[in-house]
Amino acid sequence: MTAFARITLLSMVLGLSACAVQRPEPTPRPLPPIPPSQPRPTPSTSPTPSKPSIPAKPAKPLPRTSASFAPPPGGNSHWDPKLGVYVLEDQTNTFYRQRTYYRWNNGWSRSISPNGPWEDTTIQGVPGGLGRQFGQ
Repeated sequence: MTAFARITLLSMVLGLSACAVQRPEPTPRPLPPIPPSQPRPTPSTSPTPSKPSIPAKPAKPLPRTSASFAPPPGGNSHWDPKLGVYVLEDQTNTFYRQRTYYRWNNGWSRSISPNGPWEDTTIQGVPGGLGRQFGQ
């Protein structure tokens, strides 16, 4: 027999003998019985003082800016999270996001300046929140 065959045979015999020498697992001890539950006290019939009511918190004001988009340069605006754009306060139905102004006037137009020149665009050319709000 070659040395390699002897080592392989010896390894197999030792490996199998380790499986045969395992001790049996001890039987688990039985758990102690669960004690009977205690009787619950009956609720008293006397009125209990009510807790003072906590006043409702006032609604948070809408954020003035977005964490993701820069506000328009030099314009009074506020961020509308529902629309996903800045709403210009000085111009009706005029919005801003990512260096582009959007205007709704019986159709969409866009510009790089709040004063124009305005270029007509389709609903696919405006942010999603505006398209849902002013759907055509």
